Amino acid sequence: MTSPRPMTSTLPMTVPAKDLPPRVRIHEVGARDGLQNEKNVLPVGSKAEFIHRLAGAGLTTIEATSFVRPEWVPQLADAETLFPLLQDLDGVHLPVLVPNSRGLDRALTLGVTRIAVFASATESFAKANLNRTVADSLAMFAPVVARAKEHRAHVRGYLSMCFGDPWEGAVPVHQVVSVAKALMDMGCDELSLGDTIGVATPGHVQTLLTALNEEGVPTETIGVHFHDTYGQALANTLAALQHGVTTVDASAGGLGGCPYAKSATGNLATEDLVWMLEGLGIETGVDLGRLTDTSRWMAEQLGRPSPSRTVRALTGAATTDQEP
Repeated sequence: MTSPRPMTSTLPMTVPAKDLPPRVRIHEVGARDGLQNEKNVLPVGSKAEFIHRLAGAGLTTIEATSFVRPEWVPQLADAETLFPLLQDLDGVHLPVLVPNSRGLDRALTLGVTRIAVFASATESFAKANLNRTVADSLAMFAPVVARAKEHRAHVRGYLSMCFGDPWEGAVPVHQVVSVAKALMDMGCDELSLGDTIGVATPGHVQTLLTALNEEGVPTETIGVHFHDTYGQALANTLAALQHGVTTVDASAGGLGGCPYAKSATGNLATEDLVWMLEGLGIETGVDLGRLTDTSRWMAEQLGRPSPSRTVRALTGAATTDQEP
């Protein structure tokens, strides 16, 4: 039996739980999903420094930017300038979001080797986000995925509104499975299940994962992407881990939401996730202290406090430690 590790000022006591994966890969989305929702546009140098700091904290998958039309997401209009500034990051995967063939062209020109497409499980969100039906959006993505695979790129398929939709309400599991299967069948290497408005609960998470497995989507190809609107993100993550999921999306400092779903609050904070995983004895390769410092730095760039509970707690502890 593993002995508990004493708690320090920056780490929880480690008490492993049964039947959980020994290691989790964190898919960091703060630089793309987080910053795209900020009112102010950060200088490209600050974005590059943010990503370098995240890599320095031990994150090995950092979603860098999005090759969308600048008028759609002006916060990420500098993708062509930013991506070359990251080429010194050896051993770090830098996936980018591409909305269509034109976005893929822009990405491939810069030597991108990992891309993501963004689909919806509901018609209402597909219309709001892509101005297309679900079927039409899948038809648009199919040649994008096929050509990316021809260039030997790794392709992630994001699927939004997997648990609830602000216009349609609860989303039937079979509906989510149908779109998820279509993404995997067109050649996606990985599927990220998005709880875009944060309404999922643990039982719902495990039911969807089981249904996907029953339809031939293996757990090892699935990642989870939870929002913390109702405070359920960590509970839902634990439910996914208990099912065997080993890829978890998170955003440094809890940055992000969704510009097309106003009820969506921030993503699961990477620091909150790492605190829980450290306590469970699950390896991530992430230095929580350096990650917290990075999110505090980014909060200063944005001119507001970090929404991450762990960042706030550790920042308060550090301040207290420094008092006479």
